[in-house]
Amino acid sequence: MKLPVYKDKVRACFLGKNIGGTLGMPFECRRGLFDVSYYTHDINGEPLPNDDLDLQLVWLNAVERFGRGVNAQALGEYWLSYITPSWCEYGAAKNNMRMGLNPPLSGYINNLNRDSCGAFIRSELWACLAPGHPEIAVKYAYEDAIVDHSYEGVYAEIFTAAIQSSAFVEGDRDKLIEIGLSYIPEDSGVYRAVRHVVDAYKSGKDWKKVREEILADFPSTFGLMCPDDGNGNTEVSIPETRIGYDTPCNIALMVLGLVYGEGDFGNSICIAASCGEDADCTAATLGALLGIIGGTDSIDKKWADPIGDKIATISINMGDHDCDIPKTVTELTDRIIALVPSFLGHKYYKWDDNSGELSLLLLDNDNLMNRDRRRGPFDKWNFLEKLKMQPFGQVYDSPIFTASLLCSDAPYISADGEIEYTLKLENKFLSQQFLSLRWFLPEEFEAVPAQYSSISLEQYHGNVGKAECRFKIKAPQVLREPKYDLVLEISANARHTKLYIPVTLLNMKKPEYD
Repeated sequence: MKLPVYKDKVRACFLGKNIGGTLGMPFECRRGLFDVSYYTHDINGEPLPNDDLDLQLVWLNAVERFGRGVNAQALGEYWLSYITPSWCEYGAAKNNMRMGLNPPLSGYINNLNRDSCGAFIRSELWACLAPGHPEIAVKYAYEDAIVDHSYEGVYAEIFTAAIQSSAFVEGDRDKLIEIGLSYIPEDSGVYRAVRHVVDAYKSGKDWKKVREEILADFPSTFGLMCPDDGNGNTEVSIPETRIGYDTPCNIALMVLGLVYGEGDFGNSICIAASCGEDADCTAATLGALLGIIGGTDSIDKKWADPIGDKIATISINMGDHDCDIPKTVTELTDRIIALVPSFLGHKYYKWDDNSGELSLLLLDNDNLMNRDRRRGPFDKWNFLEKLKMQPFGQVYDSPIFTASLLCSDAPYISADGEIEYTLKLENKFLSQQFLSLRWFLPEEFEAVPAQYSSISLEQYHGNVGKAECRFKIKAPQVLREPKYDLVLEISANARHTKLYIPVTLLNMKKPEYD
């Protein structure tokens, strides 16, 4: 893909994001079927501010600082430093991180809204930084989502990042949906809700009927946040559900607009907005996707001209000047494009000396689907394996090995209780290593089988380069603190590198909704 085409698609992505968010905002948190055909409020030449885009502007700063090394820990620090809202999952995640809980536990513990919509609304940055490479976009979308979500909330951002990244090379909506679904579990609510919409469209059902089916089969609480004001109906026949289980429904309503809009930008976002619920998010995410597919030419001036190029913010701490927030879609586009060569690396672009043009090297259409990919000489890896780690496991990198620590359950500890951890190690060098393991424990805590141990890590050339062991952490008969901080130290024999993995245990009763 030539640079001017890529630039146009990125610009159209965030222009579509602004348009959809502005269109859907008046119908956010409202339940009803609305007749949306155009903006319903005075625009005054600029878009409405929206956290859908705000968070991505902060993430842009994180990527500009950390590059391809940006991860959940870095994004968590940016959350605490620059994101002001403390509502719902945002507040739960910040509260958890202040308690010492790292992602992915920050997105899970005491978080009723972990299955809600706050993650899939910020997938565009990762898609635009990895155009035509969904296998890369979903990696960073995962790191993003686990800061403040788990399960369905994470699956939703993986789905949207995959289809938006793939949209740089694939324009067929049915194929895009299948690509997105390939990256998430088939038994998830997001998968089943999207499949319901696709099957209903193929059977010829009216979209208004399909909306009713979605709300009945995948009930959400999002549309009940604002009382009925007479412009919609309360639809009391819709089943009640747990507070915060909102993502399957709203992702399905976004896909509803995609398939029934049949490629028309305005018609598509109007259908999504007309469905209410999290209408600004569904319409904004859909507008961004359609912008990537069709570029700026696919967005009629009647939608683009009233809001212009400006970016309006509402959720960012603007007092800290070291976080440089783009003021326009044009500036945002230019800064994303400037990052791509270093973010992707030399394997993904080429420079034509004759024409002086830079081109991005995208996957061909057949390779966009999630599939087994070769990671080592004897090892295949599928992204669904990554999803199995959340919310109780995380990967930690060192220069010479990778470690993942997976907890058997949520980290609640009781007096005289125990909790089990599985440590998985992978060699990054073509030479064997002996690793020493050491637990730093609070007084009277015990690690079984041992506080100090060692493990041999083979090389990929002669073996599979992996090792695994299990530990149980046992608590004393009396607990005197509200939480306990542990550290697992991993060091290689005769090498200076050491990896420290933090572990936090909470002295509290496990909530019933867990």
